Amino acid sequence: MVARNFRGVLMRGVAFSGIAFAGIAAMPAMAQDEGINPGDIIVTARRTEERLQDVPISITVFSGDQIQKRNIAVASDLAVFTPSLSVNTRYGPEKSTFSIRGFNQDASTAPTVGVYFADVVGVRAQGGTAGGNTVGAGAFTDLQNVQVLKGPQGTLQGRNTTGGAVLLVPTKPTDLLEGSIEGTYGNYDQKRVQAAINVPLADTFKVRVAVDRNKRDGYMKNQSGIGPKDFNDVDYFYGRLSIVADLTPELENYTIFHYSRSDTNGYASHYEFCDRNPASPLTGGNLPRYYTSLAACDQIDRQAARGDGKLDVDVGNPNPRMFLRTWQAINTTTWQASDTITIKNIVSYGEYREQSQFQLYSDNFFIPNTPVTQFFAGRGGPLPGQRFDYIQLGTQPGYDAASESTTTEELQLQGRSADGKLNFVVGGYLEWSRPIGWNQQRTGIYGNCVDPGVMDCVGGIPLVPIAPGVTVPGNLISESRTKLAFDNHGIFAQGTYKFTEQLSLTLGGRWTFDKIDGYSESNRRTMATIPGRGTSVVSWVCNDNLNHRTVNLLTNGGNLAACGTRIVNKSNKPTWLIDIDFKPTPDTLVYAKYARGYRQGTVNFTNPGLETALPEKVDAYEVGAKLTFRGALPGYFNVAGFWNDFSNQQVFGALIAKPDSGLAGGAAIINAGKSVIKGVEVDAGVTPVQGLRFSAGYTYLDTELKELTPPTLSADSPFLQIIPRGTIGGALTYSPKHKLTLSGDYSVSLGEGVGELNFGVIYTYTAKQLVDGNNRIPGYNLLNLNAGINDIGGTGFDIAAFAQNVTNKHYRTTAGGGFESSGIGDFMYGPPRMYGVRLKYAFGR
Repeated sequence: MVARNFRGVLMRGVAFSGIAFAGIAAMPAMAQDEGINPGDIIVTARRTEERLQDVPISITVFSGDQIQKRNIAVASDLAVFTPSLSVNTRYGPEKSTFSIRGFNQDASTAPTVGVYFADVVGVRAQGGTAGGNTVGAGAFTDLQNVQVLKGPQGTLQGRNTTGGAVLLVPTKPTDLLEGSIEGTYGNYDQKRVQAAINVPLADTFKVRVAVDRNKRDGYMKNQSGIGPKDFNDVDYFYGRLSIVADLTPELENYTIFHYSRSDTNGYASHYEFCDRNPASPLTGGNLPRYYTSLAACDQIDRQAARGDGKLDVDVGNPNPRMFLRTWQAINTTTWQASDTITIKNIVSYGEYREQSQFQLYSDNFFIPNTPVTQFFAGRGGPLPGQRFDYIQLGTQPGYDAASESTTTEELQLQGRSADGKLNFVVGGYLEWSRPIGWNQQRTGIYGNCVDPGVMDCVGGIPLVPIAPGVTVPGNLISESRTKLAFDNHGIFAQGTYKFTEQLSLTLGGRWTFDKIDGYSESNRRTMATIPGRGTSVVSWVCNDNLNHRTVNLLTNGGNLAACGTRIVNKSNKPTWLIDIDFKPTPDTLVYAKYARGYRQGTVNFTNPGLETALPEKVDAYEVGAKLTFRGALPGYFNVAGFWNDFSNQQVFGALIAKPDSGLAGGAAIINAGKSVIKGVEVDAGVTPVQGLRFSAGYTYLDTELKELTPPTLSADSPFLQIIPRGTIGGALTYSPKHKLTLSGDYSVSLGEGVGELNFGVIYTYTAKQLVDGNNRIPGYNLLNLNAGINDIGGTGFDIAAFAQNVTNKHYRTTAGGGFESSGIGDFMYGPPRMYGVRLKYAFGR
């Protein structure tokens, strides 16, 4: 009742204001290696403006200039340069998911790292594959700064931030008439144009527009002769309009509209190992796994015969595509009600749409030639050498694979006591994500498909028995048809009280109410290719063969409502923060804190009987210090040590299907684990002489899985076994034990009216880590360089050259994770050496 009454009050507040608030102000902030006093860097991690060195949170800050020099264009680029931040690019960089301090997002789980643009959480993306829930490609254009917050942020940041939060702060319209246009040309035929213009139309009305168009060929080269010549390409457009209206001296309205459109060939993986001795289906082994394992081995042998390198792939999809569109409107109102009270309100609406068609395991398979396959060929099965796909996702005409809208509303009261000893924020948050239509996609499994979206598939593996001893080629067309609605609401309060100028206590709490309401009519067709009769549908049933095992869609006229399954997953939990700060000097901060973090449960209809998982929680303990040095050798040194007890952990589990289930296996989320996560983070910088700056960031991360107990499968489950990811005593995925970033920058004036020469070097090291499918990838080093001249001859022109991954390291980033279910061992690779030049013209600066 209290929650309903509060929501009503909050909604009346929206109706009253008609405008909205972004919880964190966009303030000028400079990065730590720009040679300034780090105490002057302004961050908004606690929903108010504070000096970086006064905030008891481990934070990495990047300025707009640093973002440009590092060529950060999509979310996955950020992880290369940020200790503690890892990224899973299983489905491509545009659909990457973040991990901070070992807290990961798998499959259909909620994010553990909240990504915020102008203080609004990323539009929810809930399709058939994990990813999204961040920002669209190009959103790093024209940013004031990026703040990476480490550790649970659930008290103030809200939805599912057990690992941390990434705050993107766009450049706000100013009083200056200024602008810039920049062009980049690089290898792999990269062509990128960025532009921004700021126009003060009046003293109280300012407008800013920014655009980014980026196109680059892919670096994974396709050797199949089918479909595109490359994968992992870049092709996006991004645009943003920002308006600031000062309605009165005390009342500001700030509106942002931004749009991203990315249309690429998607990702591809390189095959590296396989199961060369799968159990024979003639002696009880899994028939599909037998065929896919040996077909994967054949693909590896073809690669070796051609002399393929790590960046060569063999993908047999004629028309792959990853087409993503995101837009969001944000309206913020800030009212300075008095000298001590500020009221802020934000409302936002955004949409995410995805169309995707690709080989889930980047395969180009043919029926292997063995005594077993010859046995089936002699009894009506496919002949050795005939082509088949493993799992090919297709686009169903008239539908999106994912189409979700997200509406948010947040109301805040910020204040301080008259004596300045107490600062506080109190507020409420409402979020609704609703399906725009069906999330619908057809997937071809085991067939030879031109386009599974329109069921253009023939042949396959010996899947369908038509007579005693006769099994003909067959394939499955699985149709995922779901609608998912999410409600995420909360009330929160946090305050800091200064007992003295040196000693402060912060207490914060939040109560979160989460609900997932899912409905599915997913189904699958079995198609058989019968000699003399062609290919036809021989079976059409519900995917949920536990609750709808008797439904026959062939005889009921294709009434998909007969497959209808509704699942509601609700939870509500408190989270809190207790923090003690001590400042023995103005340049020294020592803090200790305890926080409770919480992540909501899941709903995923693809795994009958294992559709839901319960919430997980973490108890986080952290101590840290922030030191600022002045005088002859100015600099700073920040260090934090943390310990996390992680329980009821949501773990990925590979599912082995029963031979007669009609399923190709699965990937469930199960509550199976307990872990301990501990480590140390260091962030330091120094300016030994004017113009020369060095900085370093390092994370030591020790993760250990303490318990791993998968649920017991029921007797009527279509699955034979659950193989949870990880091992007891082992590390969590995407948790490298060591991660290091070193950077140096030097700038020198060439004389008045000539320009400024600058050089930069960035070195990063990432240690070995466990990734998808219990695979471990080796560590790697990357070296990036940049050099340029700013304001050449006072003309406003800048020119710069850059090179990323200078040593052309071929390094793995993640794995497909299909060995247990399909005998496939494949890996995704990061970009090779990328280099180019940038020419920029700016006026008004």
